[in-house]
Amino acid sequence: MSKQQRIFLIGPMGAGKTTIGRMVARDMEFGFADSDDLIEEGTGVDITTIFDYEGESGFRDRESKMLKKLSIEDKKVIATGGGAVLSADNRELMRNSGFVVYLKVSIRQAIFRTRKDTKRPILQNGNPREIFTRLAKERNPLYESIASCTVDTDRHKTAKLKDIIINHYQQSLTESTEK
Repeated sequence: MSKQQRIFLIGPMGAGKTTIGRMVARDMEFGFADSDDLIEEGTGVDITTIFDYEGESGFRDRESKMLKKLSIEDKKVIATGGGAVLSADNRELMRNSGFVVYLKVSIRQAIFRTRKDTKRPILQNGNPREIFTRLAKERNPLYESIASCTVDTDRHKTAKLKDIIINHYQQSLTESTEK
């Protein structure tokens, strides 16, 4: 099958990758995978524990291996971790093997959406606004560099965001068959 049989959702924590991804997959009759959830299932521990024992680099290695595995599965919507784009190999893999949707979220909204989440190791030490600002500066250009389309999650409810993503995806299929 073509690379268009996979949709990668990228973006920062709190963008809605898992929530929206499940909805897109359901409506398109695709499978759904959350790379972070699969890493936890495969190791038997949560991501915080992986960070504690292996550091961020150990987690990133696991993340890259998971993305390689998912990148060959057809009819799949894949929610990636916010830092998956830090690896040039991951960026190339996603760009070359699927339709990449950048779910953009404001810092204010990301803070609001993650305020009660204790499972995100990067947010456990420091001021959330400073952390999100630093991450946005580092990662937003990377998200933009591989995105097939960008969807602002601050502006719409999840059902509308799902429809926008599906429309962009279907439009890309039409454009690729016209070439």
